[in-house]
Amino acid sequence: MSSQTPSPEHDTPPVSSGRRWALRALAGAAGLGGLYLGVRTAPQAPAPAAATPAAALPPAETELWAASFERPEGGDLRLADYRGQLVLLNFWATWCPPCVKELPELAEFQHEFKPKGWQVLGLAVDAPTPVREFLKKLPLDFPQGMAGLTGAQLARTLGNSNGGLPFSIALGRDGHIIWRKTGATSLSELRELAAKTV
Repeated sequence: MSSQTPSPEHDTPPVSSGRRWALRALAGAAGLGGLYLGVRTAPQAPAPAAATPAAALPPAETELWAASFERPEGGDLRLADYRGQLVLLNFWATWCPPCVKELPELAEFQHEFKPKGWQVLGLAVDAPTPVREFLKKLPLDFPQGMAGLTGAQLARTLGNSNGGLPFSIALGRDGHIIWRKTGATSLSELRELAAKTV
């Protein structure tokens, strides 16, 4: 009986179990490497936009709280110092009869409602000398700032589109505008505002 010798092209040496395990491990590592590169080079989804904080202010209110004005007696009136309070901000001028008429009522509102958390602030849309002279004749017990033309522009951004005076806004403790009025206000109207505001 003759024996046949296998031809060299079909002669495959047996693979040991240890070598088989090493080959499988190498193939698995190559597959994982390809998966990693695919993930790294795939287009990344955009990150979700950050939620807007509840207390975020629109640009006009942000500009308002950043504003600072010279006081008639010297020093600065920084509106940011009053953030967190209920603020009644009044734009006025010495040449404006309705402004002059309402100033004593604003002073009375300040006296009556300061213990309840309100702060009245005045911004004179006027030249410094007339403001100083006016306040010598009619002292007011709430802070004043000399705003000039800057004050007129600020009032427009806050909703006083026609530029009329007086112009008043109320700001809540969170810094947002909660009330505005162009034209003279009255103590009774301000009392109603305060009654509705926590």
